[in-house]
Amino acid sequence: MTGYELTLCGARLTLLGSGALWWPEAGVLAVADLHLGKAERIARRGGALLPPYETRATLERLASEIAAHQPVRVICLGDSFDDTAAADALPGEARAALAGVMAGRDWTWVGGNHDAGLGVEAVRLGPLVFRHIATGEAGEVSGHWHPKLRVGLGGRGVTRACFLADARHLILPAFGTYTGGLAADAAPLAALMGPGAIAVLTGRVPCAVPLTRIPA
Repeated sequence: MTGYELTLCGARLTLLGSGALWWPEAGVLAVADLHLGKAERIARRGGALLPPYETRATLERLASEIAAHQPVRVICLGDSFDDTAAADALPGEARAALAGVMAGRDWTWVGGNHDAGLGVEAVRLGPLVFRHIATGEAGEVSGHWHPKLRVGLGGRGVTRACFLADARHLILPAFGTYTGGLAADAAPLAALMGPGAIAVLTGRVPCAVPLTRIPA
């Protein structure tokens, strides 16, 4: 799987087709919004009984990126668990898989709105700051919004998760398997993005679309 390269405040980054961020110079892999345990949380609260495989699928995808890039440090940008009870309720198989991907590297949990209290508020590395919800600070890498983009492809509409980037900010897509999203041109996201902003679609070959010219 290839990546899309860009520079954010002097840091040369690769946006991976999986939705993960790779910073080669620092050996950092970042992912946002894993939402581990979402099926369990929905069932616990009386919602639909979803197939309980999303945690395994998400961890397998994360393990694949870690194996491919061998990061020194992994930063999870909040909402890594669908709520704090879901973190406690992870089955033994998932706990073992998570321990396996964490082994041998520096691992940082950033707390999100779903799993507040389970991590630090932000991480500062060189010119970048990693946090869950964007504040507008230069060099900010964040998650939370689960951006997605609908484009015309072969005469039909296709919706994909996407990164959003401008000269000062980068918002990652949700990495979790059972996650919806907010349209890239929705008001909350449009307000965060500056001139020249792009959406970078996830997939086998990530591609960039100027936000001022989003295909219908």
